[in-house]
Amino acid sequence: MFYKNLFIFAFTKPFQSTEEEVREALNEHLFAPCGAAELSRTGWTSALGKGSEATLHIANNCMFLSSRKEEKILPSSVVKERLDLKILELEKEHSRKATKKEREQLKEDIILLELLPQAFTKTSFTEGYICPDKNIIVINSSSRGKAEDFLALLRKCLGTLPVITPSPDRAPDEIMTEWLTDKTLAPSFTMGEEGEFRALGDDGAIIRCKNQNLFSDEIKTHLDSEKYLVKVALEWDETLSCIVSEELEIKRLKFFDVIHEQNDDIDSDDVLARIDADLTLMSGEINRFVDDFLGLFNLTCDGFIEK
Repeated sequence: MFYKNLFIFAFTKPFQSTEEEVREALNEHLFAPCGAAELSRTGWTSALGKGSEATLHIANNCMFLSSRKEEKILPSSVVKERLDLKILELEKEHSRKATKKEREQLKEDIILLELLPQAFTKTSFTEGYICPDKNIIVINSSSRGKAEDFLALLRKCLGTLPVITPSPDRAPDEIMTEWLTDKTLAPSFTMGEEGEFRALGDDGAIIRCKNQNLFSDEIKTHLDSEKYLVKVALEWDETLSCIVSEELEIKRLKFFDVIHEQNDDIDSDDVLARIDADLTLMSGEINRFVDDFLGLFNLTCDGFIEK
């Protein structure tokens, strides 16, 4: 249950929905499989995975929830092949070219009537938690689109969800570059040996490196030629490592063994107890991390609350 990627969203108004209100709202939008003519469907599922039906789980004063999305797999090549055949048949039958309207109708019929009812499905899950104490929502996803889908579903359930992506006053790539040029990285963080540098402009040069000392003369040459640090590996407080981007996205999050070992004394047969303990431990560390991480960009968790 330890998260591997983080998208952080900050509330602009204090989150005031009670546990019961959230639980009731989630249960009104439970996941159900796609119908025969549906491309996709999303809803809430067990917050703890198999072994529990609860859509909401409370740990460390945080509200944990999980969405499930089912999508029909419709390869564009298959649709095109069927459509070309149908158009050819129509044109032979009427001895004329198919109109734009006829093409669109044929394509719609092929998708809805032929392909969707027999299409394979793909299922994905997205986990996240609401932390009212910190005024944040944390979502475990490597895709911003999926994180936004999670928020959209939650907003649909609650009626409103005033959150934004934290954004500093200065360009993040400038701040990140100063971690190297001026050695301004906070003491709780350690620079890793992986980074991405980019020159200004849409056609600007891009340099990616691994197993490279980012304080070396070689990297300094790139910085002197006005390339900016836009992605970098960091370690934090002897607790975790991750990749940080200029969009303030956290990827490839990995907790160190010393954190995982803290729950080793819990009975491995009691699966739900172990999950609860892991969520409590993980959210506590992530919340601490978020404070320090936002601090790198001169931001705070409650700094976006409208006064």
